[in-house]
Amino acid sequence: MSCQNVWRNLKEMMEFPKEGIFSKVLASTGKAHYTLMCLSKGTKIDTHTSTKNGCVQCLFGKGLFTLFDEPIPLREGVFIAMPAHAPHALEAEENLAILLCLHE
Repeated sequence: MSCQNVWRNLKEMMEFPKEGIFSKVLASTGKAHYTLMCLSKGTKIDTHTSTKNGCVQCLFGKGLFTLFDEPIPLREGVFIAMPAHAPHALEAEENLAILLCLHE
């Protein structure tokens, strides 16, 4: 799939489950993956790593992103770049939507 041929209205695509995570792959190429993630209030993703470089952009809500043990408050418009193998975690303080991009 060519990313230049894909467009989405992310606000219209947001779905917040009663519990847990709603995840929707927006586009995927051989080297990059773009995913909309909507977390219900109180949802936590424990510390983990990825073999790919990544970035997170907060689209809606509030949360706490932890990168290399550094807490980063997530609010609409916050952008975080992270290298491959970086330990990171996420907690939704209220309903939270992020755009996750993983790339080589």
